[in-house]
Amino acid sequence: MKIGIIKEVNSFENRVAITPEIAKKLSSLNHNILIESGAGKGAYITDKQYTESGASISQNKTEVLESDIILKVNAPTKDELNSIKDGATIITFFQIKDEIDHIDLYIKKKITLLSMSHVPRTTLAQNMDALSSQSNIAGYKATIIGADHISIYMPLLMTAAGTIKPAKVLIIGAGVAGLAAIANAKRMGAQVYAFDVRPVVKEQVESLGAKFIEVESDGDDGVGEGGYAKEVSDDYKKKQGELINKTIQDIDLVITTALIPEKPAPKLIDKSMVESMKPGSAIIDLAALNGGNCELTKTDEIIEHNHVIIDGRSNIPSTMPKHASQLYAKNLFNLFNHIYNENNELNMEEEITNGSTLINKGTVNNKLLQEFLDQRS
Repeated sequence: MKIGIIKEVNSFENRVAITPEIAKKLSSLNHNILIESGAGKGAYITDKQYTESGASISQNKTEVLESDIILKVNAPTKDELNSIKDGATIITFFQIKDEIDHIDLYIKKKITLLSMSHVPRTTLAQNMDALSSQSNIAGYKATIIGADHISIYMPLLMTAAGTIKPAKVLIIGAGVAGLAAIANAKRMGAQVYAFDVRPVVKEQVESLGAKFIEVESDGDDGVGEGGYAKEVSDDYKKKQGELINKTIQDIDLVITTALIPEKPAPKLIDKSMVESMKPGSAIIDLAALNGGNCELTKTDEIIEHNHVIIDGRSNIPSTMPKHASQLYAKNLFNLFNHIYNENNELNMEEEITNGSTLINKGTVNNKLLQEFLDQRS
């Protein structure tokens, strides 16, 4: 098959869908790889590195978009979608709620759409889980960015001039990003606290050396399918708000990571909570792209409110584009290699293939996508 990779055009995006290593693997499987010139520039990959790996370079983006399969990081823009040939396959990150207005065009052009955001969370699919690999980077980098924002040291220091107490860091959401943030904050010497609506993550949090703070509850109120969090009851939200409000007043750095798939991020920190924080403290809101966990977060802006910095940058993984691209490309290749057989036909009876495929040759193949379409009509 002819596989095309174009340069990502989204703001703040430096990643690329494949690396020379993956281009070489795809070429060895007798696929023709066509890459738009400069596609790897943001990740410090040259056109020459791609050609040495068996790929071809094109100066013409439209030519690349006429490939049988398009591999991307972000969902195509409307202009890109119009240029993609009818019946093509697209594999990319894809949030239904953000792209619902373009779905009719996918259907009209009989496109097959596979979403890296919807790969099932199973043991077999772990090496295809791009959400986890990118979230790991985001959690790690958030602690470094946070350390740069706050007005104090992270570790305990005992000096001739006196003892410096360690920074107190609160991680809200103990998924992949949260656990990565906990681990790195501990490595940096901070005193770390973590909150999550899922009691089952307590052991993981404590194994990394953080103190788990939790709302007393009789059941698994926040545990959703596949290990994800789900929306909680109003009573739980009230107790949750009280707990966060009480804790946050003594915290130097807050890193929020709470997300619910295909829904706006839950608002966990309101204006009054921010105003109760210590001057010189900071919030890194990793849920900024979905509206943010903090009421005051502004997507892709760094603001200051009442002497507290709120960082709403939405694409933290892209600040480490070399490793982010390397991991994403491997995840994407593993999915590609798993779902395509010698006849290049998708087996829709197979769990990973079926779960990842939102649209199959123009036909909706995802219950949630259909629900979004029904709500719109």
